[in-house]
Amino acid sequence: MRIGVIGTGRIGTIHANTLSRHREVGSLILTDADGARAQELAHRLGETAAPGVDEIFKWGVDAVVITTATSAHAELIGRAARSGLPVFCEKPIALDLPGTMQAIAEVETAGTVLQMGFQRRFDTGYTGAREAVRSGRLGRLHTVRALTSDQAPPPAEWLPLSGGLYRDTLIHDFDVLRWVTGREIVDVYAAGSDAGPPMFRAAGDVDTAAAVLTLDDGTLATATATRLNGAGYDVRMELAGELDQIVVGLDDRTPIASTEPTGPPAADKPWTGFLERFGPAYEAELAAFVEVVRGERANPCDGREALQALRVAEACEVSRRERRAVRLAELPGGTSATAF
Repeated sequence: MRIGVIGTGRIGTIHANTLSRHREVGSLILTDADGARAQELAHRLGETAAPGVDEIFKWGVDAVVITTATSAHAELIGRAARSGLPVFCEKPIALDLPGTMQAIAEVETAGTVLQMGFQRRFDTGYTGAREAVRSGRLGRLHTVRALTSDQAPPPAEWLPLSGGLYRDTLIHDFDVLRWVTGREIVDVYAAGSDAGPPMFRAAGDVDTAAAVLTLDDGTLATATATRLNGAGYDVRMELAGELDQIVVGLDDRTPIASTEPTGPPAADKPWTGFLERFGPAYEAELAAFVEVVRGERANPCDGREALQALRVAEACEVSRRERRAVRLAELPGGTSATAF
């Protein structure tokens, strides 16, 4: 199998390394807007660098992995679909709903595959939580708390391109909340704070955000995020039911300290970032994509799943801006994929 990797930045490099070691992948063609960066990575991996995206399609590949800037995702997805190629794409498809729906329409018209990169679906903690919910171990689920806290903010110049904290960061929590619970989010009430570094205000973004979410069975959920968690990278999900409660992301590297005399000690080596925390999950999602391309399994996260997570993020942005509760039915694209 020959795979084209478009984008060799931080996550593209991780994916290229994973694919180059996969037993079913014979070779890679790498390209990037920074040609020297693609050349360097190709040389290091013993793979081929292409001068541009056109060559990825002209030289012939069996599948495409897209890890470029978000602004290029939708166009590249459409191009691959028109070429009859299966695609793995990092989230999101686009930063707006019309662009997302257009790209999905191209894939569905072509009858090709689009697998989206929501790696938490492949993390052992989240898969364990999903199994606990499905088995009935928790009884009726009544409360879910999700959080994502970055240790340090991204570069100031990147913020205007990110889509904002809801679309860039909390979208992972929205996706995995649907996936773990098997329920749809029907309304949101969101707030955000830009009281931190001035670069967030300059970008029209917030450094900390919170949302109260109501699921279609009445379960209540909260989702919070911040770019300024100096203790370390913290990603958790707590699920409480009438019979039991569980937590994802609580281990000896969780950057949290107890004030109780008999509480657990603070982590000696707290998580520092998402690539470290979710390393095995990133490998597992690429292994799944290879199986999808080979026809050995169904697509674990298609474009419509990504659309639903983006709709929640969009609803949160509207709620924060207009200071009101927002029903998901107000937004386009409401034909939902089922979460199970």
